[in-house]
Amino acid sequence: MVIIVDDNLAVGLKANTAAVLSLTIGNKVEGLIGKDLNDENEHIHKALTTIPLPILKCTSEKLQEIYNEAYELKDEILLIDITDAAQTTKNYADYEQKLKQSSTNQLKLLGVALVGSQGPIKKLTGSLALLR
Repeated sequence: MVIIVDDNLAVGLKANTAAVLSLTIGNKVEGLIGKDLNDENEHIHKALTTIPLPILKCTSEKLQEIYNEAYELKDEILLIDITDAAQTTKNYADYEQKLKQSSTNQLKLLGVALVGSQGPIKKLTGSLALLR
């Protein structure tokens, strides 16, 4: 699994985009979270994901290209996207309405998450740099 964000976004929007996408991954994919753990002092540390989740970056053009290619593989991999419609609405009902009134080409992608087998994911993202 991987998250890719538009490198042209401001830092706060990059963080928000990655957070929203990771929450959705957690909701859609079972078995990602381990168990609560104790440290030496018996302090409880809540469970985290057991699978690495790299956050990558690319241009908005490359992000659109990855989305289009991933959409063609939607039967093989889970594709989750976040667009400017989500960032410019105040609640989910407004978001739903904005999506209904927008064509795919009118929406600006902010980021995508991809979950699936390593081959297709690596093919789509292998050349991308980590977000730093």
